[in-house]
Amino acid sequence: MNLKAEELKPVWTKTLVYIKDRVSEQVFAAWFEPITPISADENNFKLGVPSDFFKEWVTEKYFDLIKSCLALSAGEEMLPIFTTIEEKESEEKKIQAGPQKAKPGILSSIFPRYTKDHQARQIGLNPKYTFEAFVVGPNNRFAHAASLAISESPAKTYNPLFIYGGVGLGKTHLMHSIGNFVSSKSPKTKILYISSEEFTNQLISAIQTRTTPEFRKKYRLVDVLMIDDIHFIAGKEATQEEFFHTFNALYDAHKQIIMSSDRSPKEIPTLEERLVSRFGWGLVTDVQPPDFETRVAILKKKSERETVPVPNDVLYFLGENIKTNIRELEG
Repeated sequence: MNLKAEELKPVWTKTLVYIKDRVSEQVFAAWFEPITPISADENNFKLGVPSDFFKEWVTEKYFDLIKSCLALSAGEEMLPIFTTIEEKESEEKKIQAGPQKAKPGILSSIFPRYTKDHQARQIGLNPKYTFEAFVVGPNNRFAHAASLAISESPAKTYNPLFIYGGVGLGKTHLMHSIGNFVSSKSPKTKILYISSEEFTNQLISAIQTRTTPEFRKKYRLVDVLMIDDIHFIAGKEATQEEFFHTFNALYDAHKQIIMSSDRSPKEIPTLEERLVSRFGWGLVTDVQPPDFETRVAILKKKSERETVPVPNDVLYFLGENIKTNIRELEG
């Protein structure tokens, strides 16, 4: 089948309708809305995706679904061909329509609320940091997609996950979102979130009180370990040594490891080379400062959450003049 340019969109739109009936809203928004039709010739239907990571994930998880739904809409079997397009091109339409936001209530409608026992098991997680509360824009879309993918299949996609970027750009929010998503989906999963500074302090305390075995057991028996500000361990020989063995134990046991930092592993001074190497075994992705549209969307989200109406001109003024980080933007 050869389709003209004006025929592509109707066929793909119909395909999306079929797909939407077969997946959750969260999955649809994350993995199907960003796909754009490019061309169709013979039995090949070429689709544009925003990144190589996106391409690999969709091909592995949703190829058969897309192929079957495409056949329904086209009236004959066609082969989906995914190609990575330039980020700028893939974002133009999205930016014009405003940054994407997870639809309110999606996760809460799918998963049950936390119980007290459940909350106690999730050490350090902030229940307010969820994917549905996270505003997605060009500056963080890749990190968001990677975080969601790992949430759906911990330790089976990218392990470890290393997110880096400046202060207040959403790294911690994404880490907590992963933890909250996984714990909602699998309540028995052992999840631990902690800062690397606290990890160091607990190690020092364990050495002083001769409880190192208990310390190691605590960290090496979890299913998902999240370490915030991992760059803090740089230059601390004992902490790096202990974390090296903790990392190996978890990785060998196929447990998920997630870390955040203010810079990429290779840029962390005095970080041991063996750790730099291991941190790059999985996926290293960054978050950038939000653009104007994303900053305004963040402000609107906060206004809705706080139930405090704010005039658009005020939101635009704040979005235009506060460009450093999300924490400062939200006040």
